[in-house]
Amino acid sequence: MYERYIKRCLDFVIVFGVLLVIWPFLLIVTILLLFFNEGAGAFFTQERPGYKGKVFKIIKFKTMNERKGPDGKLLPDVQRITKFGAIVRNLSIDELPQLFNVLKGDMAIIGPRPLLVQYLPLYSKEQARRHDVRPGITGWAQCHGRNNLTWTKKFELDVWYVDHVSFKTDCQVVWTTAMKVLKRADIDNDNVENKQYTTPLFDGTN
Repeated sequence: MYERYIKRCLDFVIVFGVLLVIWPFLLIVTILLLFFNEGAGAFFTQERPGYKGKVFKIIKFKTMNERKGPDGKLLPDVQRITKFGAIVRNLSIDELPQLFNVLKGDMAIIGPRPLLVQYLPLYSKEQARRHDVRPGITGWAQCHGRNNLTWTKKFELDVWYVDHVSFKTDCQVVWTTAMKVLKRADIDNDNVENKQYTTPLFDGTN
């Protein structure tokens, strides 16, 4: 009952209330990014698979400009991330626009992190179960050493969450995530602006 009815209602009410409070802050960040990004815009969007694999556009604050080298190609990330963009990223502020994804129903506050669409054919049947719930801004895997885990372990934790969705579990994730952000531990470096990707090794049988 919690997963089917209460969780979505709680997400909507909580996010709506949070946005009412922080919208002036989001506006200020947006304006500053428009300035520091040198015309590259303040937001970054990308298609991601959501509930049951349905594709939606995730939104984040954009932390890089779009400077190019003499060859016409984008410069390396380290040369394009702005000083203000680095602050936004380091404090995980770049994730805040995903609150609008939650409001729309594309995402939940808590759930498996949405990965790239191109990875969909690579999941094993068991790993694909991570899409049986809405993807989240943060999740069970992020609370258990996200940056230090193998793909296989991350997916095991994602599927564990799918099988154990509850108010208590979600409260644990929120608390742990808050502590990690404050301590700057295992920060989610899922920044994907203008990057080229290689396929991850999922260590699973498709």
